[in-house]
Amino acid sequence: MTAVTVVQQPPTSLSERAYHAIQDKLILLEIPPMAPVDEVALVEELGVGRTPVREALKHLAVDRLVVSYPRRGTFATAVDITDLAYITDIRVQLEPLAARRAAEVCESSPVRAEEIAELAEATAALDVPALSREELMRWDMRVHRSMYAATGNPYLSDTATRHHNLATRIFCLFLDRMTDFADHVEEHAGLLRSIAAGDADGAADACRRHVLGFEQAVRAVI
Repeated sequence: MTAVTVVQQPPTSLSERAYHAIQDKLILLEIPPMAPVDEVALVEELGVGRTPVREALKHLAVDRLVVSYPRRGTFATAVDITDLAYITDIRVQLEPLAARRAAEVCESSPVRAEEIAELAEATAALDVPALSREELMRWDMRVHRSMYAATGNPYLSDTATRHHNLATRIFCLFLDRMTDFADHVEEHAGLLRSIAAGDADGAADACRRHVLGFEQAVRAVI
């Protein structure tokens, strides 16, 4: 896969590192929906103590990715297709706003614009058929998280990321039934180019179409 700068801050603590690692496992369904979360195994795999893992799980519960039950333990939440409409209702408002703000930042920041333009060209150059399912989803997350981070608004970024994560779990659930990934990647490239060019209106419109198109693509294979 092509290497590219990602506009994202690295974790600053053990609990944050554990949070991001476990989050990705849940989003990509490495921990399947409704499966128990094995704290001991995560401690060993991540090389952190039990406290950071438990702190991470508390955060992930707020994100609706895990749920804890007294005397039973912590489980990955179910992936319910009926939630797609609710998630889209929020994303169709947040994502175009994030794209608009990111474009406005790029208009006044040549450095940020160059970073986003670099990601756009790397995205356009992807050999989509050669990508594994995990590589495809990680690239999708990279594009969206870089856009959110480029807004410079941590509250917008956090909220948009949380809902994109929930949408990505649904995407992963039906990924094997879906086609036209080249079009999906092409949309990402076009969106990023609009942001890098400082085209706020164009970026917002492209992002809105992308979010609505995602919901339509999922519903087409249910």
